Amino acid sequence: MYDGYRPQKAVADFWAWSQEITDISTDSSMQAIFYPDIQDKPELFQRGHLAKRSGHSRGSTVDLTIAKTHFNEEVGPKDNNLDVGTPFDFLGRQSHYGSKASSTEAQANRKYLRDLMVAHGFVPYDKEWWHFTLQDEPFPDTYFDFPVR
Repeated sequence: MYDGYRPQKAVADFWAWSQEITDISTDSSMQAIFYPDIQDKPELFQRGHLAKRSGHSRGSTVDLTIAKTHFNEEVGPKDNNLDVGTPFDFLGRQSHYGSKASSTEAQANRKYLRDLMVAHGFVPYDKEWWHFTLQDEPFPDTYFDFPVR
């Protein structure tokens, strides 16, 4: 699991960050890794990668992948994740569930993850292969802001 509950304050911080400087290339060394096709930070919201309110703040959304169950001594724990075509939090079209930009194996792994999550009551987000929200949320209209300690 990459991400679970996120206080609403953290989501508000994303929004504030997006308003500070509009040219991402002058603001972030991570642009090439996570959002190479986005030039202005507000595009992160316009394209649906970030939102002013998040299911993470309702405690009903998770970001995750599938990892191999057996530790590989030669590869190590960080490389045990199945190939899904892009890194987690890569904010581009290649991360869309239906993208054909990745290998057949990566597409099959995305489908496997999606099928498992749907079978267990989660709704996928088509723009991010890793993002799932509980279908029957206990607090669908509440955005929590309690801190994580």
